[in-house]
Amino acid sequence: MQDKRVSVAVAYHSGFGHTETLAKSVVNGINTIEGADGVLVDVTGLNNDFTILDNADAIIFGSPTYLGSVSGPFKMFMDATGQIWMHRGWQNKLAAGFTVSASPAGDKQSTIIQMSVFAAQHGMIWVGANDEPGNNSSTSTADSINRLGAYQGMMAQANVDEGPEVAPPNADHRTAESFGKRIAEASMRWGKAPATPAPALEVTA
Repeated sequence: MQDKRVSVAVAYHSGFGHTETLAKSVVNGINTIEGADGVLVDVTGLNNDFTILDNADAIIFGSPTYLGSVSGPFKMFMDATGQIWMHRGWQNKLAAGFTVSASPAGDKQSTIIQMSVFAAQHGMIWVGANDEPGNNSSTSTADSINRLGAYQGMMAQANVDEGPEVAPPNADHRTAESFGKRIAEASMRWGKAPATPAPALEVTA
């Protein structure tokens, strides 16, 4: 009988605490789904030990958007997964991503696209967000879930002069929790990622 319990890792880097506090809300959302366990992973503390991520059934990537891209430390984490990529170690795991910037737009879409391309190169299955856009009509407010109207991934905004105890605002934390639930539910439906044996490397003369 298949073990229906799944592990969803939230692999993130946070420069000033805003991404970390958002990651915690994503984990809170994951843990509301029966059978799903959310695991918080700061990628700067991995030291090239990817065991937690290797054992996860889904990985949610999280990074601030700096100059239209993931942060430098998060890119270093991406680059360090070369051996995993070579041996297809994360193949068929579910993947998703979230980001936060100071500006409402902030070119965050390019960060989510960067994450989704990274996931595709690993043979992962990308899962987007599913909340209807908020704050886009006269009857909605800035306190609406998905107030930034993102679908490919979860997006948040944090004022540059406010710390993580204040920003991102509550609406973004509720959106993050909903996003965590979404990925956990998808993981339960997709099931456990099958183990991918490392192929023998071809030796050429």
